[in-house]
Amino acid sequence: MKIIGVVPARMAASRFPGKPLHRIAGRPLLEHCFLRGRLFDRWDGYYLATCDEEIRAFAEEKGFPVIMTADTHTRALDRVAEAAGKCGLDLAADDVVVCVQGDEPMMRPDMIDAVVKPLEEDAAVPATVLAMEIVDEDVFRNPDIIKIVHDVKGDVLYTSRSPIPYCEALTPDVGALRIYGIFAFRWHFLKWFTGEPESPLEIREACDSNRICDNGGRQRIAHYPYIPSFSVDSPADLEKVEAYMKDDPLSGTY
Repeated sequence: MKIIGVVPARMAASRFPGKPLHRIAGRPLLEHCFLRGRLFDRWDGYYLATCDEEIRAFAEEKGFPVIMTADTHTRALDRVAEAAGKCGLDLAADDVVVCVQGDEPMMRPDMIDAVVKPLEEDAAVPATVLAMEIVDEDVFRNPDIIKIVHDVKGDVLYTSRSPIPYCEALTPDVGALRIYGIFAFRWHFLKWFTGEPESPLEIREACDSNRICDNGGRQRIAHYPYIPSFSVDSPADLEKVEAYMKDDPLSGTY
């Protein structure tokens, strides 16, 4: 089973234009994400995917493999699927394509292990998403953070920007989880996913995973214990992320 990784990036992010090349702790955000993802040691191929010449030029300067994609994609997974189809590897139906989001500068390579593991252990699992515990009330209420509810098997039932499951105050027994920006798909399932139109709940919540739920598909959560780790969703996140990265164990190692 081949495993390939794709880091999708575009300059025209709706909430933070130019975000991929904004510097954090001395490096562009995208560079942190790509280098941390590259620490996973089982890639058969690992690429940047973009529609922007600025990002292509940055990638070529750094020696990062880059695949140019259409500028019409509004969802990261559609860009990932196009790049996977252009990567030059002969992907079989059950090979795994991992989307490593380009706005998670505190990502760790064992998170990629976590999303790949259910696909290796169970041939019936078609897709996974990294799910991290929520321990802070402000994160639980933050509409920039996508929350997950799942069934007893660990398959996603629904994702929302609202605080779910409902509770008056966040406590450990609530079991609140957030999506962390690493997704894995069997190649055949990613092609099915991108062949479907955006679904009603996907549009309502602005979350790709609801396209799977809306169409009766399955996506298994890959549980990861809480660590201080923050995505960059808006300019307001930069100072917080940079402060936490000073004590991050991978900082300075790549």
